[in-house]
Amino acid sequence: MPKIYGNYRSIHKRFKRWCERGIWKNLLEYTKQEPDLEAVIIDGTIIRAHPCSAGYTKDSKDQEALGRSKGGFTTKIHALVDALGNPLKFILTPGQRNEITQAEVLTKNVYNSIVVADKGYDSNAFVVSLENRKCEIVIPSKRNRKVQRYYDEHIYKERHLIECFFGKIKNFRRIFSRFDKTAEVYMGFLNFVGALIWLL
Repeated sequence: MPKIYGNYRSIHKRFKRWCERGIWKNLLEYTKQEPDLEAVIIDGTIIRAHPCSAGYTKDSKDQEALGRSKGGFTTKIHALVDALGNPLKFILTPGQRNEITQAEVLTKNVYNSIVVADKGYDSNAFVVSLENRKCEIVIPSKRNRKVQRYYDEHIYKERHLIECFFGKIKNFRRIFSRFDKTAEVYMGFLNFVGALIWLL
């Protein structure tokens, strides 16, 4: 960090304090004015975590959203975007966590919308939950489902918007690779980038 901005440790402490107070989350909430909720799209993406991000406290990997695989540490970003591909909500989990586990939490406040997702979200419980909230479900059925459910293939093509969104946020080095020991600080950067996307 350029010296003109001051001591990097002091800046990091201030940034972490703002994360703990929810300032970056509030910034995202403030910037997402008038989202297009005619449709929402959900998906997840895996982020490689640098070895320095481990070891915040002993056995804290789950709490800090760090998963371990043959390739090293990973974190998964679960995201909800509106019909224009603008971010609405993020959840962090260890990289190996299945995406369907966070689907209910991501869409908790979604009613009377079109919900677009890939077949990884084809779960009876999730589908029933969306139906109870009067949502139109655009989720292809898994191959092993006995009765294949109809979905609008034309609307499903709009799922590319969340893939484009993940591409945008991965242009930021602090998102593309995780260096932060705590999930709270990494989420702070994620909310900050989400707010930038709304403003740009």
